[in-house]
Amino acid sequence: MTTAVFESESTLSADLGLSKLLGKQVTSSMQLVNFIERGFSFHTLERFHRETGLPMERLATAIGISPRTLSRRKKEKKLSSSESDRLVSISRLFASTVELFEGNKEKGYQWFLNQNRALGNLSPLEMAATETGSREVENLIGRLEHGVFS
Repeated sequence: MTTAVFESESTLSADLGLSKLLGKQVTSSMQLVNFIERGFSFHTLERFHRETGLPMERLATAIGISPRTLSRRKKEKKLSSSESDRLVSISRLFASTVELFEGNKEKGYQWFLNQNRALGNLSPLEMAATETGSREVENLIGRLEHGVFS
C-alpha cells in the first residue's frame, strides 16, 4: 500500500484515499500537478474503477470522455491532462464520501451514484463532472459531516 504526505492538512485524508484509489505515491501538491500535466496512464483509470466499483461508463462521462474517446484512450494507454485532473477531483470526492460514511465503501458507493435532492436530483458523480459541481459536492459533504442536512 502506498502512502502520501501533502502540504495541506484539510485535504490530507482525502489525498491518502487518492493514493490508494489511483495508485500514485505523491509527496507534494507540485508532484501531483506534474503527474496531472503529463497525463495519467489508462491503467490509473482502470485501477480507480476496480478500487471503487463505480461503473466505467459513468466514470468516463463524469471525466468528460465519450465512449469512442474511452476506446482510443485505452489503445493509447494514456489520459489527457484535463481528464487526469477530473479523475483526481472525482477520486478526492469519492474518498471524502467513504470517510463521510465512516469507511463504509458500499454506503459511500450508493450515495455517490444515487440522485440527491440537494444536488438538483443529480448524483454526486454526475455533479462532479465540472469543477463548480465538484465544489458543490464538497460543500454538501461538509454540511453532512457537521449535521446540517440539506
